[in-house]
Amino acid sequence: MKAFVFPGQGAQFVGMGKDLYDNNPLAKDLFEKANEILGYRITDIMFEGTDDELKQTKVTQPAVFLHSVISAMCMGDDFKPEMTAGHSLGEFSALVAAGALSFEDGLRLVYARAMAMQKACEKEPSTMAAIVGLADEKIEDICNSINREGYVVVPANYNCPGQLVISGNVEAINEACAKIKDAGAKRALPLKVGGAFHSPLMQSAKDELQAAIEKTTIHEPKCPIYQNVDGKPHTDTNEIKQNLIAQLTSSVRWTQCVQNMIADGADDFTECGPGKALQGMIARIDKNVAAHGI
Repeated sequence: MKAFVFPGQGAQFVGMGKDLYDNNPLAKDLFEKANEILGYRITDIMFEGTDDELKQTKVTQPAVFLHSVISAMCMGDDFKPEMTAGHSLGEFSALVAAGALSFEDGLRLVYARAMAMQKACEKEPSTMAAIVGLADEKIEDICNSINREGYVVVPANYNCPGQLVISGNVEAINEACAKIKDAGAKRALPLKVGGAFHSPLMQSAKDELQAAIEKTTIHEPKCPIYQNVDGKPHTDTNEIKQNLIAQLTSSVRWTQCVQNMIADGADDFTECGPGKALQGMIARIDKNVAAHGI
């Protein structure tokens, strides 16, 4: 079975989407429609901007969404997903790809999400860290031992076996990294991100995004969408909405998404969008399935 997967924030690079824009009339039309919806020429930043401009959450998220969705839409008859999933932000791309969201509504929600998260990031110094080479359960125990009033650190992204990202206050992350290294992790590396995504510190962003999601029409998807909050397949529109709302403060259970997709028959994964991060994660989750880009 064919599964299509979509990357999240961090996969962006300057120049992304320019070949599509220059060589495919459908892509050009969709990029120009996006410029109109957003009220500024995001294509200028994507194609010719600086790394710093592209790294702003309010730019990065719609940029990655646009590259991912337009890449899929330009595949024509080759795009026939039997299941979809997206990593964090990529879940919105997966919903558009599965027909649950229109291109326009997907972009508007992604932009609302990006702006809400940017505001939440500015409220309090917070960050994330990548942990390599330590069991998930051990990392969870260490996070639980640190958590207290005003001191937050939680597992944020279960990327693949041996790789987990934690999220929280800067001080709590620093303490967690020290304890995790002492416990035998190969690496505990703070990430250059603007805030504590997928943690309780995103509550204000979640409240803001919830209002936007509740006003948006979700259609019944043409194939199951494996959502981040539980890693399970969903086709019920109300469940999809509630999971989208919960996603901002919940862990991204990517390992579970991929494992469940494979258990349900997926043997061919195509990553749509910038970079190859998901292909690498899938290979580490199960080396017996095919994982490739477009």
